[in-house]
Amino acid sequence: MNKKKIINDPVYGFINLYDDLIYELIEHPYFQRLRRIKQLGLTHLVYPGATHTRFQHSLGSVHLIQSAINTIRSKGHDISEEEARAVKVAILLHDLGHGPLSHSLESKWADDYNHENLTLLMMHMLNEQWEGQLEMALQIYQNKHPKKFLHQLVSSQLDVDRLDYLRRDSFFTGVSEGVIGSDRIIKMLSVKDDQLVVEAKGIHSIEKFLIARWIMYWQVYFHKTVVSAEQLISRIMQRAKELLGKGVELPASEPLLYFLNNRYRDDTREGMVRMFSKLDDTDLDVAIKSWSENHDRVLSTLCKNMLRRNLFKIRLQKEPFSDGQVQAAREEAVKMLDLKRDELDYFVFTRSITNKAYSLSGDQIKILYKDKQVKDVGEASDMLSLPVLSKIVKKYFLCYPGENNTIL
Repeated sequence: MNKKKIINDPVYGFINLYDDLIYELIEHPYFQRLRRIKQLGLTHLVYPGATHTRFQHSLGSVHLIQSAINTIRSKGHDISEEEARAVKVAILLHDLGHGPLSHSLESKWADDYNHENLTLLMMHMLNEQWEGQLEMALQIYQNKHPKKFLHQLVSSQLDVDRLDYLRRDSFFTGVSEGVIGSDRIIKMLSVKDDQLVVEAKGIHSIEKFLIARWIMYWQVYFHKTVVSAEQLISRIMQRAKELLGKGVELPASEPLLYFLNNRYRDDTREGMVRMFSKLDDTDLDVAIKSWSENHDRVLSTLCKNMLRRNLFKIRLQKEPFSDGQVQAAREEAVKMLDLKRDELDYFVFTRSITNKAYSLSGDQIKILYKDKQVKDVGEASDMLSLPVLSKIVKKYFLCYPGENNTIL
């Protein structure tokens, strides 16, 4: 039976799903779990509309990659039906390995695995369930397929993942600076020497894409209040792990306790993946509500502050904070909250964040001219400066209690 489905997406309108395999994968519990994983973690504490999910993003990415396939085929480049299906499966499943709150807590679940590793493990398990039907999708995802441009559609500096999340995140946050011409960019795509390229008349859309990505990182993804919220949730998980390590019992779901107690280290990869596939944002929501009444005053205070949005105060600067600045903040926190010295690290700390708009290594964005000459976007653009685009920007931040952060 053909399971053609039409989904009404708020960003693109109607999305058509023609493939039985795609539809069956969407219905699988691994993928349905993404409905319960926020795309932007705690960003909704700054931009209230940013409650969209990895599920929506993944479907949007499939829509864009189908458009890209049609464009590339229309320009005389061969993509077989089997390859088209495989690249759609690869982009559909590319975010399976994201844990609760997406990037906010990635390092807290399994130290030896990032979300890419987990995605690959889950794709292998799905491939076994579908008796090898995902083999080519795995090859494309891992860049082992002979046609390298198919992998670039899934993972590169101009992949459909980025094209969707910039436009979608801009839509749901209301940050218009992030709006990009994804349709225009896709119409300008082509292939030269097995590399994804952009026709020269699309260069201004690429310039806007790179500038929009830069702005979105500093205005949304690395907004200082978002960083503060992410640090608060990280400290909650850190305190919970510490208490569990001391034998303190904490009420929480089985999947959450499995990872907080590091039980995954004694389990098989398959067992770990199955447990991870049950973990989502709701596990944290319920745990934080419960822990807010815990007898441990550090844990309960951190959780109450999260529930009430009493976030850390945060200062950003280009240079590292001096020992004197950190010590002054620590002394003020002791007076304000009557903290013990061994509790201070949960309330006063300094870290750093880094970002760059464009990488000069790996799959660069190539511009194709009518004479078949190919140039890097930095060389082709009259507006973009490669030294500026590729420069790593590092900012240091200091978190400390605000007036509303009291020990309760």
